[in-house]
Amino acid sequence: MIRLARPEIKGALESIEEVLKDGYLVQGRRVGEFENMVAEYVGRTHAVAVSSGTSAIQCALEGLGIGIGDEVIVPDFTFPACANAVVACGARPVFADIDLETFNISTDSIQKKISPDTRAVMPVDLFGLPADLEAISGICAERGIAMAEDSACALGADIGGRKCGSFGAVSMLSFHPRKVITTGEGGMVLTDDDELADNLRMLRNHGMSVAHGRAEFSRPGYNMRMNELEASLGIPQMGALDVLVEKRRHIAGLYAGLLGELPGVRPPVEPGGSRHTYQSYVVLLDDDVDRDGVILAMRELGVETTIGTYSVHSQPFYMNAYGYEAGSISNSYRAFRQSLCLPIYPSLREDEVSEVARCLKESLQTAQ
Repeated sequence: MIRLARPEIKGALESIEEVLKDGYLVQGRRVGEFENMVAEYVGRTHAVAVSSGTSAIQCALEGLGIGIGDEVIVPDFTFPACANAVVACGARPVFADIDLETFNISTDSIQKKISPDTRAVMPVDLFGLPADLEAISGICAERGIAMAEDSACALGADIGGRKCGSFGAVSMLSFHPRKVITTGEGGMVLTDDDELADNLRMLRNHGMSVAHGRAEFSRPGYNMRMNELEASLGIPQMGALDVLVEKRRHIAGLYAGLLGELPGVRPPVEPGGSRHTYQSYVVLLDDDVDRDGVILAMRELGVETTIGTYSVHSQPFYMNAYGYEAGSISNSYRAFRQSLCLPIYPSLREDEVSEVARCLKESLQTAQ
C-alpha cells in the first residue's frame, strides 16, 4: 500500500533517549529551544508551544479576548477544528466561501460576511498554499478587526517573500503527523505582542504566572502544554525544514507533469509570488466523477487517498446549531464533494508517484 502520508523524523530515538535520561518530561529546555527555532524561522518575536493545533487556535482567540457575542469569520472549506475552537471560546463562527482555483478563503466573501459583531478573520493557508494574506490584512486593518492566520499547513511557505505564520496579530501552527514537520501532536501560537504572548503562556498552563518566585493563578487557563518528548522530535525537523519542503515541491512537480493533461482532474495551482509547501497534494475532480468511488478504487489498487477536507457548514453540528443547509456555501461544498488528496511525503519515490498517477487514471475510468 502506498500510504497517504508518512512522517520523516531522523534522530528521533536519540532525542527521546536524551529526554528520558534527563528526567524532565515537561517544562524543560527543549520546548523553549523549539519555540525559538520556529520564531526565528518565521520572523516572529514570540512562539508559544501548545498541545495541538486546535489548542493553538483556541488560545489565540481567547488571548485576543474573543468570547460570547463575538463573531469570527473562517473559511468554510477547512478542517472543523477552526470552527470548533471558535465555538469553544463562546463565539460564533461565520463561514466564508472559497476561491475554487486556490481552495483558499475568498476576500469578496469575507467582505460580505463582516458584521458589527465581527472581532476577527481567520484565513487558513490551506494545504500549504498562502491565502491572500496582504489583502486580508488590509481588510482587517480598515475595519478595525483582528487577523489570526491559521498557518497550520504552511510552515515553510511564503507569499511575496514573507513567511507564512508572520501575518496578523497572531498566527497558529500544527504539528500533527500529516503536517510538514510533526511532533506527534502539538501546535504553536506566534505573535509580536509581548503582553499577548504572556497571556498565551498563562492560558496554556492553568492561568498561572510567576511573581516574586511564587506561582499565582491570574486567570482561568488550561493544561495545553507541549511536552519535552514532542519538542525533541520537532527540533531536528526544524533544522531540515527547507529540505523537507523542497522534497515535497519536487514530488508536486512530478505529479503536475503526470496529471496536467489527465481529463477530469485539475491539479493544484501556485499563484505567482506564492511558495506552496504541498503539505497535501489535492486535486479537484470534474462533477461527473464519483470521487468516493475513486477513493475506493484506488485503495483496491494499493493507493491510500482521502477527501481534501470538509465543508464545515454541511456538518451536522453546524447545520443544527446555526441553521445552515448543505450546499448553501457553493464553492466550498463543491470542493468538499470533488476534491481528492493524493499521497505526498518526502520519502515518496518517483516510481511510486508514477504508480499513483497510473492508478488514478485507471480509477477514473471506473468511477464516472
